[in-house]
Amino acid sequence: MPFKCHSNQCKIAAFDVVILAVATLLCFSHSAVSDPRISEVGLYCGTHRASPSGNYVPVFTKEMERLQELVSKSNWGIHSEELSSTSRIYGLAQCFQDLSKVDCLQCFAASRTKLPRCVPSVSGHIYLDGCFLRYDNYSFYSEDTDPLRDTVNCTTQYGGVAGEAERLVFGKSVGKVVENVVRVAVNEGRGFAVGESEGVYALAQCWKTVGEKGCGDCLKKAGNEVRGCLPKKEGRALNSGCYLRYSTVKFYNQGGEHGEGDDSSRKRTIITAVSVLAAVVVVLSLLVSYVAFTKKRKKNDFIEIPSYLKNSSLNYKYETLEKATDYFSTSRKIGQGGAGSVFKGTLPNGKDVAVKRLIFNNRQWVDDFFNEVNLISGMNHKNLVKLLGCSIEGPESLIVYEYLPNKSLDHFIFEKDKTRILKWKQRFEIIVGIAEGLAYLHGGSEIRIIHRDIKSSNVLLDENLHPKIADFGLARCFGADKTHLSTGIAGTLGYMAPEYLIQGQLTDKADVYSFGVLVLETASGRKNNVFREDSGSLLQTIWKLYQSNRLAEAVDPCLGDEFPEREASRVFQIGLLCTQASASLRPSMSQVACMLSNSNLDVPIPKQPPFLNSRLLSQTAPLGFSIDNSSSNTFQKIGVSYSPSQSSSSYSLIRSSKTEETILEA
Repeated sequence: MPFKCHSNQCKIAAFDVVILAVATLLCFSHSAVSDPRISEVGLYCGTHRASPSGNYVPVFTKEMERLQELVSKSNWGIHSEELSSTSRIYGLAQCFQDLSKVDCLQCFAASRTKLPRCVPSVSGHIYLDGCFLRYDNYSFYSEDTDPLRDTVNCTTQYGGVAGEAERLVFGKSVGKVVENVVRVAVNEGRGFAVGESEGVYALAQCWKTVGEKGCGDCLKKAGNEVRGCLPKKEGRALNSGCYLRYSTVKFYNQGGEHGEGDDSSRKRTIITAVSVLAAVVVVLSLLVSYVAFTKKRKKNDFIEIPSYLKNSSLNYKYETLEKATDYFSTSRKIGQGGAGSVFKGTLPNGKDVAVKRLIFNNRQWVDDFFNEVNLISGMNHKNLVKLLGCSIEGPESLIVYEYLPNKSLDHFIFEKDKTRILKWKQRFEIIVGIAEGLAYLHGGSEIRIIHRDIKSSNVLLDENLHPKIADFGLARCFGADKTHLSTGIAGTLGYMAPEYLIQGQLTDKADVYSFGVLVLETASGRKNNVFREDSGSLLQTIWKLYQSNRLAEAVDPCLGDEFPEREASRVFQIGLLCTQASASLRPSMSQVACMLSNSNLDVPIPKQPPFLNSRLLSQTAPLGFSIDNSSSNTFQKIGVSYSPSQSSSSYSLIRSSKTEETILEA
């Protein structure tokens, strides 16, 4: 194993990450040049904050995803996403019309990475020199000016004028070129114009939502504002409905709307510059995280520098992965999780990979990112997804895995339109493979690892339908001398063991419980739903069939009679054995793997029913825990704050359009 854990932690020291990021930055800085089109020139964050219900981040993330889809198609877009029955998030993204498709995608990626600094504010907008991105809690699309938020950005350098006469000439040139681009943009240029006059260059851009009159009002105001920058060599007006800039240096692309730029080498240079500039943002974010982390960490805590961070063999260039996924095209998207999206990528050598794109760089998400890389980088098992590398140099953090063409198990067992039904033998082999993978995590390596989020969507299938456990962002490790961890609650409702969900005590038996639920789902073709009101929940149904010696009736009806009844009954009994409410009664994963692999071994009789449904949870949960049982037909994402030492714990219910009930560690 390439790492060691101390004090029950498997987190990478953030300072080590910063060192690696800085080293990566220095390696690329010699080939990069300044690219003003992604330079941040204005950022505004509103003063009102989102309610502490907790669903703002996932909805904000979804809104940014939708805007990206629109920008990818037409270089701009508007969209709104529902927060609740009475509120929405409204968004607008637009690239300036002289940007190529490549430059536009680069600019949007940079703005999308920077704007989350405003969250949890309910409003924010950011101006880059090539694009604009805004979100708010009301429909702002027709706003052209805002006396409170419109601003001017003037450079500190003067325009090379030595005397009063030259100053007057320079001012006249600025006035002329600004007047020209405003006129052309309003009357002839569909809200956009570029121009030059006696060595002064200007660009005017209106947002497509403000209309001709709004564009005119905005740019006229902007023209008056930038003249106030004289005799500075550069000025920008950043208004609600438009952007206006003048400069003594030509900064725009020739060729009009969506021009392709000067040549391919310029694009390569800009892309490199994007990566370098974005890397600085990531480095600073990680540095802040490190400072906060070290203040909280005990002096005797120590984490050995992982060997994989000392070399670059796992480090992919952001540009390489960006191109491999067609700049994260929606046509390449193969999955969506709470932390971001997964895309299929094709590397220059023709190899297909899966690229996991994380959106935020705040502390929790950075921890999860490097926790995942740290844990799986040294693991080698046929039933664990293989890590190929990662990237921390670009606007987003990326993890690269082997590509598995059959996606995840849930696509085969839960989709209503089952175009490819798994036979019993295939299901059994998948169950055995998952058991062997978990047994390896729990005891087959130097450090015991608890996955914490075993479920069908986190089991990927290769071309031969062999299972591989994926998504280690929530995983935790602990030494052999520890009986359990007291930790923040994280996982997916319906798969979470009661002692962990209610008491916060994490052991490998939590994974055993999740595996048991997964076994019952895979064999029956039904999804377990902890929020179901009636008595027909999956666990309860199978328990009743077990008591009446009719377990074969629980097998997926799609299989008909094509399954061995004795083996199916054994599988269901093992699933019930793993989902017993008491952790001490559950077998270990190594015992489970043996029972599945050896049909001659007797399967112990379950001594108690499984943890059935939300009624039991609501009766035994600590003060403050709330579950909305009326939402049985909708799925909910839960954010939980829990401390085992507190007599009263605080939990919050968050509604989301996600298809699973996920708990994220606070």
